[in-house]
Amino acid sequence: MTEQLLEIGGRLAALRDIMDISAEQMARDLNVSVGEYLAYERGERDYSFSFLYNAANILGVDHVSIIKGESPKLNQCALIKDGEGYTVEQGKTEEYKHLAYTIRNREADPYLVTVQPGGGAQTWHSHKGQEFNYMLSGSMEFRHGDHGYQLGAGDSLYFDASVPHTMKALGDRPARFLAVVMK
Repeated sequence: MTEQLLEIGGRLAALRDIMDISAEQMARDLNVSVGEYLAYERGERDYSFSFLYNAANILGVDHVSIIKGESPKLNQCALIKDGEGYTVEQGKTEEYKHLAYTIRNREADPYLVTVQPGGGAQTWHSHKGQEFNYMLSGSMEFRHGDHGYQLGAGDSLYFDASVPHTMKALGDRPARFLAVVMK
């Protein structure tokens, strides 16, 4: 259990209380057991991107607010310099850099995603909306439901994000891609 997991869990619990939503309802809406959900609130479980994204939608907040603990400023333009962006790590193999976290009421969420080769079990994601992924470097296997795709630099994939999906870097280099999640 890390400090970040404890902080995110505390914010998740506080927002749920403010919205007067029971832990049972949250668990049901997130398709997890009540015990699993409460372990998230206690900071005992690592969060997948899709879990936080879906929880934020239920709570009516931006997912960055749950992760970062502050509401982003309303900007007309978001400039993110190379190597910057708000970073969310998913285990040891996936890193997401949010590239527009300062904009409220976004219609899309752009991320620079890096998937390291190797690692343990792949994390399956699902969330409302659609997603567009554009490969920048490396190669990866992308699974969307029962279908698998091999992607290399310059390839793209547009899909229904409510269908469970996962990715795995191929070879010995990280796979990097731009992911745009549309609500």
